[in-house]
Amino acid sequence: MPSKQRVVVVGNGMVGHHFVQQLVTQQGDRKNIAITVLSGEDRLAYDRVQLSSFFKGKTEDDLALTSNKTYQDWQVSFHTHSKVVDINREEKTVTTSKGESFAYDKLILATGSYAFVPPIPGKDREHCFVYRTINDLHAIKKSAHASKVGVVIGGGLLGLEAANALKQLGLQTHVIEFAPQLMGVQIDGAGGRLLKNKITDLGVTVHTSVATEQIIEGENSRYKMCFKGGQTLETDMIVFSAGIRPYDNLAREFNLEIGERGGIVINNHCQTSDENIYAIGECALWNNFIFGLVAPGYAMAKVAAGHVLNHSSSIDVDEFSGADMSTKLKLMGVEVGSIGDAHARTEGAISYYFEDQPNGIYKKIVTNEQGNKLIGAVLVGDTSEYDNLLQYHLNNIELSVPAESLIMPLAGDAGELSADDLPRDAIICACHKVTKHTIEQAVMQGCSDLNAVQHATKASTGCGGCEKLVQSVISSALKNKIATLNPVNEPVSQSA
Repeated sequence: MPSKQRVVVVGNGMVGHHFVQQLVTQQGDRKNIAITVLSGEDRLAYDRVQLSSFFKGKTEDDLALTSNKTYQDWQVSFHTHSKVVDINREEKTVTTSKGESFAYDKLILATGSYAFVPPIPGKDREHCFVYRTINDLHAIKKSAHASKVGVVIGGGLLGLEAANALKQLGLQTHVIEFAPQLMGVQIDGAGGRLLKNKITDLGVTVHTSVATEQIIEGENSRYKMCFKGGQTLETDMIVFSAGIRPYDNLAREFNLEIGERGGIVINNHCQTSDENIYAIGECALWNNFIFGLVAPGYAMAKVAAGHVLNHSSSIDVDEFSGADMSTKLKLMGVEVGSIGDAHARTEGAISYYFEDQPNGIYKKIVTNEQGNKLIGAVLVGDTSEYDNLLQYHLNNIELSVPAESLIMPLAGDAGELSADDLPRDAIICACHKVTKHTIEQAVMQGCSDLNAVQHATKASTGCGGCEKLVQSVISSALKNKIATLNPVNEPVSQSA
């Protein structure tokens, strides 16, 4: 075996890049790993979560998560335009579409997912796109210059982001959703109805409970979409955002275990059915579940990196044990938050609702049967309580106030948690699993503001939703640091 362990990473999305970052960081000064990155795209990793900001003026460089120089400084060998087409598990080699072959000791599959395009006749026409990559955005932007009407098929999180992009490009925009509501995975029916109303008020036409049967030539626009039941809609451009599917083709072709509905089966160390091959991110199936958010992918990347480095040593390694799927976002200026069991599917769950129709605000919290633990929440129109509710949920904190007071104005003590109320091991940044204690340590070591803490710990550098809470912990830690460095002197007693 070569003096350095050869680690080949297939895929350089956000999770693949995070694995590389973790491997470089965790190995420290050992330098006994030779890392090779193979990217099927024409560029290195970029921030897919912030893709829609491309239409607000951000450049490709603004979205980039790494650069040639960074990988060179890390001594990482990298190859773009290098889609892997063959895995030889006996010889431990992979081959790319260019015919290049790379040997590995450990292989990391970070191939992510692809956009699902329903089998609708006419779906392959020109000016029909998916919304996944920077190159997709370039194509959509180019098409918009020759279009007046745009349709997004899919009313989930990514579909609404795509609709926002079309609206920003100046198109008359429609959203087509097969289900009876928008964002059915994250929010309940009442929240979905309010979200639909708010998005409609912003100038986007929403069509729910609609199934597209075919796409044909239009009469007044480029295309005509024909729906079940006889309705039609004319449009110049169509963007498919009807969900994702795990990119598990390599595992299928080369006999790794696959879940019944897709996804590469992994254990708690993120190993596949071949102990020398790992899978992380949206291509991986853990406990029969695929995680479609970046934070769980980052957690997998950290676990896999630790196992690659330390599996043969006596050092205890972390295991992946699932991840919280809560999320907070702003869609077309509409605030939306979803925490835990938002649909109250847990046996014995109790739900509390608050709706302010004039101001377009809907809130719901879900507790356990005893009413003393928060297990879920939905927020539409106002997510100001999100951080507080998330900490109750993540850290299993017992409610010290009536549950309804957490979301209802004038209901008494709102039970808002301060940084001091949270345990030391409270997860403040879910994307990077940064705890309260880690942030406090960074402050004690000299970080005095948000930028410094972000650089030292990566807290709030993922989705950014925890920035307010991170700032709260920093402020509290700074006060404690000042108190420690400048203790108040006890009065000196004078003898008579």
